[in-house]
Amino acid sequence: MFDKLMEAQQKAGEMKKRLDAISVSGTAEGGKIVVNANASKVIQSVQIDPDFLADADKEELEELLVVAVNKALEQAENISQSEMAAMTQSMFGGLGGLGNMFGK
Repeated sequence: MFDKLMEAQQKAGEMKKRLDAISVSGTAEGGKIVVNANASKVIQSVQIDPDFLADADKEELEELLVVAVNKALEQAENISQSEMAAMTQSMFGGLGGLGNMFGK
């Protein structure tokens, strides 16, 4: 069982590195606001079109930034869940394999 725990820790570290390297983005207002993040849900950058910024009011800008951030984080979450499912499947062979880990 100790070997399985060590393997799980190693796989989790590898997955974190993969998620850190995957870029996602969320956009709002037809690409005038772009938020880039990694699949570990860390915001990397925010870009705002200068012409849009000059004309936007504070409330509109804040609202659209929230939209773009949420879209980026949603993509990151989807990728993270897919990676976790793949890791679990490869380690335990689905739910049937989990029982073997605990000696059942």
